[in-house]
Amino acid sequence: MNKHTNKILRTLYKQYPSSTTTLNNMRSNPEAFKILISCLLSLRARDENTEKVSKALFKVAKTPKTISSLPIKKLEKIIFSSGHYKKKARSLKHVSKEILKRFKGKVPKTREELLSIKGIGPKTANIVLAFAFGQCVIPVDTHCHRVPNRLGIVKTKTAEKTEIELNKIISDKEKCEFNSVFVQFGKEICQPISPWCSKCPVEKYCPKLNVIRSR
Repeated sequence: MNKHTNKILRTLYKQYPSSTTTLNNMRSNPEAFKILISCLLSLRARDENTEKVSKALFKVAKTPKTISSLPIKKLEKIIFSSGHYKKKARSLKHVSKEILKRFKGKVPKTREELLSIKGIGPKTANIVLAFAFGQCVIPVDTHCHRVPNRLGIVKTKTAEKTEIELNKIISDKEKCEFNSVFVQFGKEICQPISPWCSKCPVEKYCPKLNVIRSR
């Protein structure tokens, strides 16, 4: 672990006190099913595109029942621009049917129940728990995996292992905002290729692991 981890966290949490990510904006009026569907649509898609596609879908269908009954071709057409639309359409319909059949139309509030639904992985489950139900867990997406490894906070190969290691060192209070802070930082400054090290508020604490070229 980076010996400056606490300084890094304090600096970044101060820098991003109110993240503008799509999911964080949904916290003001959390609707668990919409958050779940938005997360499934966000896989391998840009945040701004996810927001656009989600809004288009929710104008037509926004409940497990309405998405389940939506013709697959129509669903594919609505979510086409999110990428991998055929696979996502099947996943949305399956998840909606499972919630209707097994959970009486309500998104479950436990990690175990969420993971029992095919199509919902650890990241998606944690996002629902964090952003819909206010539980202090760490959803580890590509930013929350890449950035802590680059900073030397953890040394892991997979998002699942990153989550395990972060849970050992991040306080419960910090867990609640970790995803929001690191997603924003990862998008604006600590980008995958050519990160903005010259603008980075924690550059002096960063070992720049696996950074080939910076700006």
